[in-house]
Amino acid sequence: MTPAADAKPKLCVRDLEVVLALARAGSTVKAAATLHVTQSAVSRGLLLVEDKLGVRLFRRTARGLSPTSAGQRLIAGAGPVLAAMSQLEARVAATSSEPIEVRLACECYTAYRWLPSAVASLRQGWAGQQAIDVHLAPEHTAAPALALAAGQLDVALLTNASVRAPLLERPLFSDEIVFLMSAAHPLAGKAALTRRHLASFPMITSNQASRAENRWFLSSVFGASVPRLEFLQFPLTEAIVDAARAGMGIAVLSEWIAAGYLPSPGLVLKRLQRGPLQRPWRIAYRRDAAAGASLLALALQGAAPRVQGAQAR
Repeated sequence: MTPAADAKPKLCVRDLEVVLALARAGSTVKAAATLHVTQSAVSRGLLLVEDKLGVRLFRRTARGLSPTSAGQRLIAGAGPVLAAMSQLEARVAATSSEPIEVRLACECYTAYRWLPSAVASLRQGWAGQQAIDVHLAPEHTAAPALALAAGQLDVALLTNASVRAPLLERPLFSDEIVFLMSAAHPLAGKAALTRRHLASFPMITSNQASRAENRWFLSSVFGASVPRLEFLQFPLTEAIVDAARAGMGIAVLSEWIAAGYLPSPGLVLKRLQRGPLQRPWRIAYRRDAAAGASLLALALQGAAPRVQGAQAR
């Protein structure tokens, strides 16, 4: 047996939960509220994790805590680890061979780009586990947290909405917000985009995005001082992409949507100069739906389309 096989993990579940809460919240104060502990407890928890690993995981910026490269690697892997542990618990506790029924909605329409195909395989059983019969309820997309609290949903995939006890939630994954533009656009030759670049040209977006989603995007990109911006909004993704290809502005899209249009003649992909703009997602659920939520979370970890391999040009 190799030394690597004998090695025991230094981190525990709580360590991963603290790091993910900080990544999602961006500050110790907000993370403390999410974890229902004091700010000092979160600060001590972060110092403990960094001490265990011997690396710095977050740096302080004007906009709050920002993960270092080591922090980004831990954040990317922590979600699947926690999901795997929950899935193991659900498998051990499962007493029925009947499919677990789950009624699901997402807070942002972009997840529906890939979710139906991902959940279709779950009805036949996933990775030898108990089958899940997932019923999508897109009619609750505008307010899934409220529908969950009212008992109209079993599980909700959330980006901004908050839930209260007795509802439960945990980090799930994140998607990257990317920018598409015409290959003839004045910024097409730039290696990456700055805030000044985005403020200088119309941004092409969907008119289906919620106010909370828009607030998150603006604060994540521009901070507290949002300049006067020009937006072009369309109801259809095809119109957004075509407008970008025509040089009418810069399309703002989830990587889940952009992945379906790349590579494409006349379009180039851009990211932010300061680093990937990651939007965190959480899975929220009722306590009686915990087994289904755990299996669903694990199954969805690698199901979403990605554009990380695509090079910005």
